[in-house]
Amino acid sequence: MPQGSSSAPSAGYRAVFAVTEFRAVFAAHLLSLLGVVVSELALTVLVYDLTGSPLLSALTFALGLIPYVIGGTLFAGVADRYPARRVLVTCDLICAACVAVMLVPATPVAGLLVLRCLVAAVAPVFTGTRMAALTDILGEGDLYVLGRSLLRIVSQSAMLVGFGVGGVLLAALSPRGAITVTVVTFLCSAVLLRFGTRDRPARAGAGGGPLLRESLAGARLVLGDRRIRALMLLSWLPAMFVVAPEALAAPYADRIDAGPAAVGLLLGAMAVGHVGAELFVGSALRPRTRSRIVLPVAAVGLLPLVVYAVRPGLPLALAALALAGMGAAYVIGLDQWFVDAVPPELRGRAMTLLTAGLMTIQGLGMALAGLAAEFFPVHQVVAASGIIGTAVSLLVVAEVRRTAHGQVSDIEGRDGADRHVTSG
Repeated sequence: MPQGSSSAPSAGYRAVFAVTEFRAVFAAHLLSLLGVVVSELALTVLVYDLTGSPLLSALTFALGLIPYVIGGTLFAGVADRYPARRVLVTCDLICAACVAVMLVPATPVAGLLVLRCLVAAVAPVFTGTRMAALTDILGEGDLYVLGRSLLRIVSQSAMLVGFGVGGVLLAALSPRGAITVTVVTFLCSAVLLRFGTRDRPARAGAGGGPLLRESLAGARLVLGDRRIRALMLLSWLPAMFVVAPEALAAPYADRIDAGPAAVGLLLGAMAVGHVGAELFVGSALRPRTRSRIVLPVAAVGLLPLVVYAVRPGLPLALAALALAGMGAAYVIGLDQWFVDAVPPELRGRAMTLLTAGLMTIQGLGMALAGLAAEFFPVHQVVAASGIIGTAVSLLVVAEVRRTAHGQVSDIEGRDGADRHVTSG
């Protein structure tokens, strides 16, 4: 098991913000993420206003997850084939254009849903390219891990803040007026990335082959490597089960007579636990310690959900969800293992595939939880997710252990390189 060779303390989040390029990436991420959350809410309301159909309104959310696997598999080659800055700016401009067309009153509902799919298909390419570009900006050691952590914390926080902002905008503006904000955020993100980051060459040459063939070949190489595949599964499979209580928050609040306000608390508790734990792990623990806790925490992180077996009231349920959210902090150490395992020329494709798989499997987990709740009580479904998820996690942990031979990462050596990057 790679545990790193450094006993030095973590460089800390402040050192990450000292890197000028990362500040631009961070600001762009914050803007585009808030824009996406606001647009999802506003588009859902717009589709419902136009059709009066709850099904089509709900489908708007689902279409934000389904195209991930398509875009992440078929277009992953873009991340390594072209310079990262060009890819990131182009993705932002494509998304801005798609959202701008949504503003046209003549755009039919079917067109709105297609445009939603296009934005979702671009998202994994953008995210994977940005993840790979961070290794150029921050190095491959502790600063990279903390930079990824900060972006993840922003993503979790945006779910708490973004819907609130979206609600305020919808109270003041029409749905299309709120969607206009998203166009602005995508354009601002593109400007920040274009002028705030360096233009670096592509990780891999164009190769002369079709992009689709190159993307699929990269996916085969990534998934064909036992070590990389095991690390991906460790990222994906626990996430598949941990979404069950979020997917079933509304029916569970109804079952325990907690009232509508409880739904928001149930949806936010896990994110609060995740953000708090990740901040602690990233700022207080040494790189070697973060590495050591990956497998133990991944193995038991879903156990708090078993509390649902006794059909807990709201306070106990919130505590269980916060603990489950804290369990997701193992990913901060997993990030280092993943970047160690993937060759630089495959990094963009691997990280695009990782992102696409994670979003897709979370969507599948939500769907399966909802299906199970049609036949079994909600609290039993959530508890079963904790039990089955723990069993699956233990199997994946065992596989990661088996593939760990020779994968010890030299964090200490890279930490020195990271300090050099920071001072630039």
